[in-house]
Amino acid sequence: MRDFQFPGRSAVFAQNGICATSHPMAARTAIDLLQGGGNAADAAIGAAMVLNLCEPHMTGLGGDCFVLLKPAGQDRIVAINGSGRAPAALDAAQLRAQGHEAVPVHGVEAVTLPGAVDAFCRMQAEWGRMGLPDILAPAIALAEAGVPVAPRTAHDWARATHLRGAALHHYLPGGQPPQVGQVFRAPGQAEVLRRIAQHGRAGFYEGEVAEDLIVSLRALGGCHTLDDLAATAARSDDPVISTYKGHELVEHAPNGQGATACLLLNILAQFDMAAFDPLGPERAHLEAEATKLAYDARDRFLADPDHVMRLAHMLAPDTAQRLATLIDPARVLPDPAPLTEEIHRDTVYLTVVDRDGMAVSLIYSIFHGFGSGLASDRFGLIFQNRGAGFTLQAGHPNELKGGKRPMHTIIPAMLRHNGRVLMPFGVMGGAYQPVGHARFVSNLLDHGMDLQSAIDAPRAFAEAGALTLERPYPDATCRALADLGHKVIRADAPIGGAQAIHIHDSGVLEGASDPRKDGCALGY
Repeated sequence: MRDFQFPGRSAVFAQNGICATSHPMAARTAIDLLQGGGNAADAAIGAAMVLNLCEPHMTGLGGDCFVLLKPAGQDRIVAINGSGRAPAALDAAQLRAQGHEAVPVHGVEAVTLPGAVDAFCRMQAEWGRMGLPDILAPAIALAEAGVPVAPRTAHDWARATHLRGAALHHYLPGGQPPQVGQVFRAPGQAEVLRRIAQHGRAGFYEGEVAEDLIVSLRALGGCHTLDDLAATAARSDDPVISTYKGHELVEHAPNGQGATACLLLNILAQFDMAAFDPLGPERAHLEAEATKLAYDARDRFLADPDHVMRLAHMLAPDTAQRLATLIDPARVLPDPAPLTEEIHRDTVYLTVVDRDGMAVSLIYSIFHGFGSGLASDRFGLIFQNRGAGFTLQAGHPNELKGGKRPMHTIIPAMLRHNGRVLMPFGVMGGAYQPVGHARFVSNLLDHGMDLQSAIDAPRAFAEAGALTLERPYPDATCRALADLGHKVIRADAPIGGAQAIHIHDSGVLEGASDPRKDGCALGY
């Protein structure tokens, strides 16, 4: 239990339903939908649509999503892949011939087709209880009336310097990023949501919205077509699983990087992580070294599920055991080869559990802040730049190819114990996410932290030749890590954000939300 004389927040407890998100309006929307007769699937979709407006730099209708869903009364977990594909006419060889060594991060070449809307429509049809008009009504009303910009959102918005064309008109009112408390309105998005509410996926992937998307992309030099958009379809997969301290970490299968979190936790399982100070140098060092090994495997193997290589090998316990032998407690491993593809930076995550036991773990993104920096002319929908997650390396599993999905970094998760889903959770933060998942699970199971404390605890991340520590890490830990050979730097911004719900054996629901974001957990 936290010391109530220090700043902090308590977890939220409820019996009938709970939602944890990165914005209070989205959490409130989810609770209103639950109280209005909806289930967790309805509430998650409704909350996600509100986040389009509350955090438009992070997510939007032009993006992708991944979902883990546990149906009511069951312990199986369904993985819904709502990621879009590259346009059929785009090919890595073309970009290499033009002199590119990587997909242009803010070019139209990086714009993949949006998959989230199809996933949400399928999710509602297969698992929802309410109709789309009721689910989308709160977001439509907020898009028209406007949403006051929250502090973390304003901070991130001000860093978006790559907006151009229609995006400037729709997302820089008056030519400047909005200030804290300034009201942001998106009437174009309200109209798109009305069409989805009335016509389902056809309201987005056909008709005037589809025309706006494709005509805008073609005008920007894209090779996207209406056929590309119409062919966009979500799919259901089996999740991937690893075991740690008698618990199962359940992750989304490729083209997400959930297998990276599984491998990382499998490597850490070879050490007595509970023996170390959670903020001491031993833990940070072992985690950093395991991260290098797990991410190197990710960069070699993970891609579109039709092209992924050696997934079973990556998840095998003996693979983790062999990799663990490469870690020396007194020596720093070389860094893995740098990626040629771009790594995701911005996303939203939310989780909902309802009174019947349905649990949803949902992550939803446009890749970078404001994606490609490009938007559709009429409705102002931001185009994601997820295609920058492809490599142009010939023959690589993740090589750009028309009709192919890039490797994704966004990953929802669940924790299961003795066959029962214990906790849907997610940790945002770009490439940090697999480390965030492993550290969160270790905080709970190795260090006995309560749910909110496990989220609040300081974070460390080994990336790009440096070991970044959030400011609460002790100076003594920084010095010890530097003495080992790590290039230690203090984080200039919070590392990620997290949301989680613990489903207690009693049926009581406990929700926690990361103070690094603007959000909260709400229940009833």
